[in-house]
Amino acid sequence: MLLSYYQDQFIEAGCDEAGRGCLAGPVFAAAVILPRDFKHEKLTDSKQLSEADRYSLREMIEKKAIAYAVASVDHEEIDHINILNASFLAMHRALDMLGTKPGYLLIDGNRFKKYQEVPHACIVKGDGKYYSIAAASILAKTYRDDFMKNLALLHPEYDWCSNKGYPTVKHRNAVLHYGMSPYHRRSFRITDPQLELFTEEFSEGKVV
Repeated sequence: MLLSYYQDQFIEAGCDEAGRGCLAGPVFAAAVILPRDFKHEKLTDSKQLSEADRYSLREMIEKKAIAYAVASVDHEEIDHINILNASFLAMHRALDMLGTKPGYLLIDGNRFKKYQEVPHACIVKGDGKYYSIAAASILAKTYRDDFMKNLALLHPEYDWCSNKGYPTVKHRNAVLHYGMSPYHRRSFRITDPQLELFTEEFSEGKVV
């Protein structure tokens, strides 16, 4: 397989993002290069882990990784270029920050905007299949959670400490009651019927 060939021949970096479906705050992305023989029984998709496990694994990843970087694209840039392009841009920025240049990229998801001349593969649900993507998932998620917890100190009314900006019922009702904060994405419609999908997934008590 072509993927196996690239993995055998080149330094591989895994990339993932966090915060794409949120109403507020930036989208974060991480790029991680792990040792070729790296294995860890708990390392998987960040959404399948408890918060305590994510932060414990983040510490381990930062110690064991050959290189890692985390970058973001803020809410204003998201509104200007749309969330899909912002997710790609955040990944590109993380890759720019890596101290070691990868020769091959594993991207979580089904689409990606090519980074320089580096070949890549898009892997649907890749954060549950490849350690490097899972590591990037954990870094992006935890760094973004830290950012949103700090923003919550400025705007406790939106419950960002719990929902991290995702469109829970409580968050959407707070926007309807208080209006949008300076950190909300104006291009995201609070009453958009499509958000009902997120409301079910990120309902109260289920935000991870």
